[in-house]
Amino acid sequence: MHTLIDPLPDLFAFSDGTRVQSPDDWWRRREELGELVLSIEYGHLPPSPAAVVPELLHPTTSARLNNARRFGYRLHIEGGERPFWFTVDVLAPAGEGPLPVVVNGDGCWGPLREGIVLDVLERGYVLVTFNRTEIVPDAYRSERDAGLYLVYPGLDFGAIAAWAWGYHRVLDFLPTLDFADPQRVAITGHSRGGKTVLLAGATDERIALTAPNNSGSGGAGCYRWHAEGCEKLEDGIRMVPYWYAERLAGFVGREGELPFDQHALKALVAPRCLLSTEALGDLWANPSGTYQTYDAAREVYRFLGAEERIGIWFREGDHEHGPADWAAFLDFADWHLQGGKPARRFDENPFPEMPRAFSWSAPG
Repeated sequence: MHTLIDPLPDLFAFSDGTRVQSPDDWWRRREELGELVLSIEYGHLPPSPAAVVPELLHPTTSARLNNARRFGYRLHIEGGERPFWFTVDVLAPAGEGPLPVVVNGDGCWGPLREGIVLDVLERGYVLVTFNRTEIVPDAYRSERDAGLYLVYPGLDFGAIAAWAWGYHRVLDFLPTLDFADPQRVAITGHSRGGKTVLLAGATDERIALTAPNNSGSGGAGCYRWHAEGCEKLEDGIRMVPYWYAERLAGFVGREGELPFDQHALKALVAPRCLLSTEALGDLWANPSGTYQTYDAAREVYRFLGAEERIGIWFREGDHEHGPADWAAFLDFADWHLQGGKPARRFDENPFPEMPRAFSWSAPG
């Protein structure tokens, strides 16, 4: 069972009713969409700092991880209202660089499984992890009295925007590592971390590959397409309003009046690479609605001649970021960042009988 509240808005239609006709037009439409998404849904990201100064904490070598080099850093953020820093952990495989990089901000979920870490390193990636809740807390309360809220007071950003800002600061830091290639950076995160990743990728063109996992409502899901058991806008606003901009609450029960849906956020990543990894049993994350936003955003990728750079991949099972999800993500990264086309497909539709939630298509 599903409910379509309203068809997905035409990504190629300007607010004044005119329509995109050329790639140049698209970049103007992209700017318009980006401002709508930030001002209504997430708030504007905090400003880029005057400087990000890395402080090396503890270089070691891990025999358990195939002699990978490990570095801890404290990233000092300069230029705000008060001093601020957060920590990152860097694992680099033995060998010459510069190497592609995987960034994961879900340190708050606990350390990655050793098998996943080994797979990342053995495929030749630098792995950078941090705890996004060091940026602002995820404490189920809306007080703005800690972390980045004190560094940049009086702004409209919610927690997801602040956490996305953290990914951007890691991008600032990467050029200081002589073994890392800042032109080949993939970012990934799970659940609310996946929502964060999708916003981070949509707002920073330095990110080559954006890969949210099981991100659902406010991420790769859909506000207008409600499948059985899925999280809806009203759920997010009731439980975690501090993730979002204050204006978003005004659209509870009025989702059809939003001038965008999450296909717009995906389209903001284009033509850079985007992969959603999903679980068919994770009903809360709205897997069928996530396919709808993928299908709609693919029209933009098609228009820009980059259709192979957007993908979606489903597995059986529930809400986790496990080895199968990571393997699919790394296969997609190998394809687009290292030139090895994978055996698996990234465009399969597990809902072949499902009607499309939109009727428009790319110009031409």
